This record gives sequence, structure tokens and C-alpha cells, in this order.
Amino acid sequence: MAHFAKISEDNKVLIVLTFNNSAMLDENGNESELIGQKYLEKHHNWPAEMWIQTSYNTCNGQHNSGGTALRGNYAGIGYTWDKDNQIFWPIKPYNSWVKHIPTASWKSPIGDTPILTEEQKEAHSYYKWNEENQNWNLIVPLLVP
Repeated sequence: MAHFAKISEDNKVLIVLTFNNSAMLDENGNESELIGQKYLEKHHNWPAEMWIQTSYNTCNGQHNSGGTALRGNYAGIGYTWDKDNQIFWPIKPYNSWVKHIPTASWKSPIGDTPILTEEQKEAHSYYKWNEENQNWNLIVPLLVP
């Protein structure tokens, strides 16, 4: 199945539609995004250039089967289309976070989540971002027997 995101004028993903790949084949039997865009324009009355192909198998710049990643992430409603970087960006989780182009993901301004020790893992602890203090807080859940 082909997947295409319908993009608004402010580059927000409005909806993602699927249709049979055969509707986007050129005269040589190869898939063509342009043909898919024209198909969607004809059947959904939305400009062809506002339909962007997306891949269900792409997340954080990786293809889940080892293939070629397409546009950073599978588009979702509310995502933003970044034409310059050819990436669908999920909603920014915190105001301070920045785009990390290689992984098509948002990163904290101080880097990745600290690594848990084995003891912390056994206690089901985890780190949570603290936007006010701009750091990672270790959360140790209270386990009730």
C-alpha cells in the first residue's frame, strides 16, 4: 500500500491516506510519487504538491526492515513537514528540545537520557525530562508489595 500525507499550507500533516500502489505506476511499471500525487489531487481535490509520500516502515531515520528510510518518520496527524530536510517531525515534546537531523528526532539540549544502573532497572526506575530545570530527573517508583 502507498501512504501519502496531506499537508496544510503551514506544513502540518492533516491526514494520511493509503491506496493501492498500482495507482502510482508509470509506463514502465515503476512507482512514481508524482503519479501518486496527481492521483490524489484528482480524487481528493487537494493540490498535488501538498501530498507527500511517507513510509509506514520508517521511524527516527531508520527503516524497520533494514531498507532505505523515507523522510525520517512515518507521518502522523499533527506532524510537521520539513521540506528542506525532507523529514516528517513529530510534535515537539518540550520547548527546549532541538531537532536532531541524523535520527529525525527531538533531543534534549543536554543530550540523551542517562543510562540506568542494573539496580535502578531492577527497581523499575526511569528518567523523566524536567523542562523547568533543564535536566533529567531520576524517578524511583514506590513499589507496593
